[in-house]
Amino acid sequence: MAKIQMTTPLVEMDGDEMTRIIWQMIKDELICPFVDLKTEYYDLGLEHRNATDDQVTVDSAEATKRLGVAVKCATITPNAARVEEYDLKQMWKSPNGTIRAMLDGTVFRTPIVVKGIEPCVRNWVKPITIARHAYGDVYKNAEMRVPAAGKVELVYTAEDGSEQRELIHTFAGPGVVQGMHNLDGSIESFARSCFNYALDVKQDLWFATKDTISKKYDHRFKDIFQEIYDAEYAERFEAAGIEYFYTLIDDAVARVMKADGGFIWACKNYDGDVMSDMVSSAFGSLAMMTSVLVSPQGVYEYEAAHGTVQRHYYKHLKGETTSTNSVATIFAWTGALRKRGELDGLGDLVDFADRLEKATLDTIEAGEMTGDLARITTLENPTTLSTRDFILAIAKRL
Repeated sequence: MAKIQMTTPLVEMDGDEMTRIIWQMIKDELICPFVDLKTEYYDLGLEHRNATDDQVTVDSAEATKRLGVAVKCATITPNAARVEEYDLKQMWKSPNGTIRAMLDGTVFRTPIVVKGIEPCVRNWVKPITIARHAYGDVYKNAEMRVPAAGKVELVYTAEDGSEQRELIHTFAGPGVVQGMHNLDGSIESFARSCFNYALDVKQDLWFATKDTISKKYDHRFKDIFQEIYDAEYAERFEAAGIEYFYTLIDDAVARVMKADGGFIWACKNYDGDVMSDMVSSAFGSLAMMTSVLVSPQGVYEYEAAHGTVQRHYYKHLKGETTSTNSVATIFAWTGALRKRGELDGLGDLVDFADRLEKATLDTIEAGEMTGDLARITTLENPTTLSTRDFILAIAKRL
């Protein structure tokens, strides 16, 4: 059988631990037998990041800008214990954070819906995609412990030396205070990424803040979204038959719980952090969640939404059998292959991505799955497969 040909390479970012093992299995058993795979390879495994002083992460992001589509394996963000375990030069930053900042991108996370893994919220019959603004707010805050009575102010000093002051609170005793910021440019990039992705997948877009309470900070988000929508996207949304909808964050939560799904929910940084975990847990598992980073310029980077599965990796090193869920990593590959096919006009590559996803879901619906899914499935008498046997069962259907 002739292999499906590619014309432009994907950026391939390899990763760490058990997901690195799965990564190679997926290529060997599910992709390379059918596709003449072309990638520009970057090893983002922790050892290589350390050896290159993390330059490899920067290089992979630059390559993604150049080629337009990337697929990334899960990687370790080291803590103190990892620094000692891997004898690192320093506690390197999150590769995801570095790539996200360089692409100025927004992360979209969507549950993978399959028969037998039922959402806790019974009326959620279609996936809900969370779009998280991954800049600023509490994640870049400055904070202070107030030791005793006194006055705390916000102070802005302009380049010409002039000042603006805003009283935060007059403390009668000890307390705490924090300052947060955001940038118009970052919010604008977030808005355009959300609008473009909604048009790409032809789904309604919701956005929510608390502008009635935060009349300047949150209201700025609301105003920027509305201004960009009215000026650049309103006609395109109408032509596509989709809607942009704004409401308060508490109203959005209430509406989401009663909705049937099938839309994108754009959230500020903290809201997106919390709500993406709520949605993924309610739909079943982080291992059943797609994740794509989209830049305002239309660059796409696909990855699994979970970590490197450290516990299973240590079992694997001991020669013990593991049953690690590879679905999210498979769907990272299919997402990237599909997008590459769409951009290059390769219908057979798009069709292959669709068939591989269907083979994966059909395998689970036939009762063959990894241990994490076997524990939560509503299907009777599921067969629990090892890491490799699950991938081989998919390959047989494919």
